[in-house]
Formats: sequence, C-alpha cells, structure tokens
Amino acid sequence: MSGRHVNDHQMRLFMKLRQTIPVTAAAAKAGFSTATGYRILRDPVLPSARTEERGRRRPDPLADIFDSEVVPLLRAAPGLRPIGVYEELMRRHPDLSPGVRRTLERRIRAWRAVHGTEREVIFRQAHEPGRLGLSDFTEMGDLGVRVAGCPLDHRLYHFRLPWSGFEHAHVILGGESYVALAEGLQNALWALGGAPADHRSDSLSAAFRNLDAEAGQDLTRRYDALCQHYGMTPSRNNRGVAHENGSIESAHGHLKAAIRDALLLRGSPDFDDLAAYRGFIDEVVSRRNRRHGPRIDLERAALRPLPDRRTSDFEEVIVTVTSSSAFTLRKVFYTVPSRLIGHRLRVRLYDDRLDLFVGGTHLMTLRRGRAAGNGAHGHVVDYRHLIHSLRRKPMALLRLVYRDQLFPRDAYKRTFERLLEAGSEKDACRRMVDLLALAHERACEAELADTLAADMDAGRLPDMDALRRRFAPPLGALPEVVVKLAPLSAYDALLTGGAA
Repeated sequence: MSGRHVNDHQMRLFMKLRQTIPVTAAAAKAGFSTATGYRILRDPVLPSARTEERGRRRPDPLADIFDSEVVPLLRAAPGLRPIGVYEELMRRHPDLSPGVRRTLERRIRAWRAVHGTEREVIFRQAHEPGRLGLSDFTEMGDLGVRVAGCPLDHRLYHFRLPWSGFEHAHVILGGESYVALAEGLQNALWALGGAPADHRSDSLSAAFRNLDAEAGQDLTRRYDALCQHYGMTPSRNNRGVAHENGSIESAHGHLKAAIRDALLLRGSPDFDDLAAYRGFIDEVVSRRNRRHGPRIDLERAALRPLPDRRTSDFEEVIVTVTSSSAFTLRKVFYTVPSRLIGHRLRVRLYDDRLDLFVGGTHLMTLRRGRAAGNGAHGHVVDYRHLIHSLRRKPMALLRLVYRDQLFPRDAYKRTFERLLEAGSEKDACRRMVDLLALAHERACEAELADTLAADMDAGRLPDMDALRRRFAPPLGALPEVVVKLAPLSAYDALLTGGAA
C-alpha cells in the first residue's frame, strides 16, 4: 500500500508497534509496505493533517508522449492491446526504458475507464429446475490422448443442466454435426432420465459450413424434429457469441481440467482402444455428478418424461457399390465384399461408424473414415474384402491407389517394401499377396505381423513354407469324420416294401 492511501488509524498503529518491533514487522501489521514505513518515520504527519498530496518521487517517463502519441493511437484503434501500444512506442523511441511497460498499461487502463468506448454487458440469469439444458462441443486435442499408440483427434460433446450442474460428455471423432449432436444429446437425456423444457445449442457452425441454403434448412428441420420428439423447445445462440452459452462454455474449462488431472493421476494418456477411453471419460463425469447428487435428484423431479423410444441419431444415404468393390461417401473410399458390386446400399451414417443395409437386411458395420485436412480423400480398406481377387491379379498390388491403407498393420507394409528391395516386383507382389491370404485364411493377422517384424529385425525375408507350417491348424483340431454307407440291398427292400 502506498503512503497516500495510509489512514490515521494505520499510522497510529504503526507508530505504536514501532516502539517494540522492527519497521518491517510494524509496517506489515499496520497493512502497508516497508518503504511506506520508513517514509512515515521521516515525516510522521497524519494523513488527515496533510494539506496536499505527496508528489511523484521520480520523473514521469510518459509525460511527453502519452497525450501526443498514445491517446491518438487509442482513439484511432479502440481494440488495440496495451502490448501493441508498448511495442509501437519502443519502435518510435528506442531510448525508452523497457521498464515503462507496466506504467503504460496502468495509464491506458485509467484512460479507458474515463474515455473508452462502451463495453458489452453480461446479464446474469436466474435458472429454474427442469427448464434449460445446454449443448456444446469442445476441442480435446491439447490433452495428448493416444489410442492404440496413435494420437486421438477428437472433441467432446458436452451437455449440462445449469440449475443442478448435471453433466454428460460423449467422445466425438469428427466435427460438430447434427449426427454428433443427436447421438450425444440422446445419450445424455436417457442417462438423466428426463428432458428439460428448453434446449439451447451452439450454432453448429461446422455442420452448416459449405452447405447450400436447402441443406442448411434440412439440418434446421432435423434439429427441430429431434427436440420436438423429446418435448423440448429448441434454440441456438448467435454464432461467435460464446457468452450466450456461458453456463456451459465456462464448464468446458472445468471439465477439461478434471480430465487432465485424472490423466496425470492415471499416469498415462495411452488407452488400448476407444471403448477404454470412453469409459474413462464416463468415470470422470460420473465423479463430478456425484458432487451435485442432491440437486440433480431435485431437478429430475421437474424434468419432462422421456418418450417410449429414441429417435434417429444418424444420417441415411443411398450409395452404389462400384466395380472396385467399394463406394465413396463424404470423400472417403470404403471397400465392401465383392458380391455387393452393382448393388445399391442404404447407409446409416453415425459419428464413428457406418451401418450397411440391403433393403431391410443389415449387412455389416464399417469404421467411419475422415477426409484429410488438405482435402485429399480418405480410405477405409479391408484386405479381406479384396484378397480373393488379388490372388488372381497379384501385380495389381504394385500401384494400387490405396495400397498403404490395404495393409492391416505396419509390419505388412514394411515387409512389402523389403521384398521390393530384395527381388523383382512380380515376386514381391506374389509373396505379399500370399502373406495377406495366409493372415485371412488362418485368422492370424496379429501373430503373423509379429513374426514378420521379427524377421525384418533379424534381416530375414519371410519363408512362406515355414509360415504355412507354423500357422497351419493343429492336427488335433481336425475332426475325424467316419461315414458308414448303407448296403445297396437296403434300397431294394425299400422299393419292394420289405423294410420293417
């Protein structure tokens, strides 16, 4: 505390304490600095008795330039940061002391308090139980989470009831989309056991980006229908105005901090698979909800009952399987079994998977792929869909567009590169296709990859005969089938009616 803000009581207390304890201790107990204590000893006049304020103890370094240079900058660019003004002054006046920065920041703050522009006011809202639910997405890339050894590029869908503090989080692998919102919101409502009267989301800017007016209106209709299914009144905050969703925007930081702490306590951000990471997120959120258990129970009583069933949380698209035994959807190339070539498939597109149907018959589920950030097409390739054709045309492997994505593990890719270096292209393709066929037919993809990696570490090429023997089914696993044929005379008895 500076001397000009010392009152009579503090000064009298300091003078009394100074009689028995040092200046530093007396000043601290009186509530001001040691420098102020020594100044009072030199000039022990009560503040109420002073006729004028104490002047500056050193020259003002901004006296000649603040009004003439700084104020015009602040008027011309009201949003200019103090650090920007400081750097401009240092450029104009190289002899200015770098220590002037804090003085400049305080002076700018004081000037703006008197002459600055009006600022937006945040109006704090009173929440009622059961009235409002909030949805938003938050980036999670800065936590360094890894799944199966690879960095996980993901977001969290975050739902919150502002009155009770109930939260739900769902791992999203793609961007902000209607599918991600629908899946996450429905998971939250069914975990909660009810629905609020109103639901507010962000503007889903990523979902609407690059869409024409008709597609944007379709997403709006689907979002409205989703809320209507649960009896909620839908609304969105204005794009770019985060504080309109402030009751969940601020909660993002608290949730991410809790997840970061839990990762540190866990000792590793690595997870075996996506299901393990999702279970970890559920556990963190559940612990946070337990702290608000009584208020959540009270709010549940005010929620609207859920409908009999969930509504759709997917997009449905019709695709045609091409002669490449594949189809392209959202700039991603997906392979399917060749028996589907020429068929039209109904695809249900979720955030993390695709369900394929022929008519009403479910065929299979594929992992959902994503196009590259630079606009290049993505590939979701299963070598088991193509291996029978590759065995007839092994040289097709050499310049296959999606060759690297065809290999199920890195060891297979490295083995093919080693085979190309060691021999002819034809021999390398034939041997690589044989390895893939072996992995498929003997269901030994992981074990074979470990063997190939060991061979490469030892500088050996794979021995197909040895590998076939190693991964052949054990003799004890082959059933012994004995077929006993009936005598032909038995058939004569059947024809003549002599059978008993």
